[in-house]
Amino acid sequence: MTSSATTRRTVLFASAAALTTGCGSDDGGDGGTTTSAPATPDAPGTSAPAATGTTGAAPSPTPSPSGPAGTALAKTSEIPVGGGTVFDKEKVVVTQPEAGEFKAFSAVCTHQGCLVNKVADGTIDCPCHGSKFKVTDAAVVAGPAPRPLPAKQITVSGDSIILT
Repeated sequence: MTSSATTRRTVLFASAAALTTGCGSDDGGDGGTTTSAPATPDAPGTSAPAATGTTGAAPSPTPSPSGPAGTALAKTSEIPVGGGTVFDKEKVVVTQPEAGEFKAFSAVCTHQGCLVNKVADGTIDCPCHGSKFKVTDAAVVAGPAPRPLPAKQITVSGDSIILT
C-alpha cells in the first residue's frame, strides 16, 4: 500500500463522516437541522422572528410585589380572540380560543425544536417543517410534530397576562 492510498482513504473517510454528521432525521431526535427559526434565539449570530399578532410583543416588567409573581407578557386586549401571540424571548405562545379564555403553551415545536412563529386561522404554526397545532389545546393538526405543545402556566390578573 502506498502513502497516497492511505491519504486518499483518510480524506474520503473524513469527508463521509463530516457529511453524515450534518444529515438530520425526521424521527424526532436532534438531527442537527439548520433552520431560519432557531430553537435558541439568544445564540450569537442568530435572530428570532418577531412576535406576531399584537403590538404587545415585548414583555412588560415583572408585576409589583402586590401582584402575582412572574413575567408580564401582555394585556388581555392584545391577544386576539380565536388567535394568539408568540413571545420569542420567553418561548411561549398565548392564545385566546374564546373571548376571556386564555391558554399558554411552549413555543418550541415538538418535532425538532424550532420556535413556532405565528398564530393564524385557528392554529399555532411552525415555519421549519409545517407542523400546526390547535389554539384550543395545542394538539397536532398537521405533522410532522409527534406530540402537542406542552402547556405553560399563566395567570390573568386584571387585564394582565403573567407567565408564572
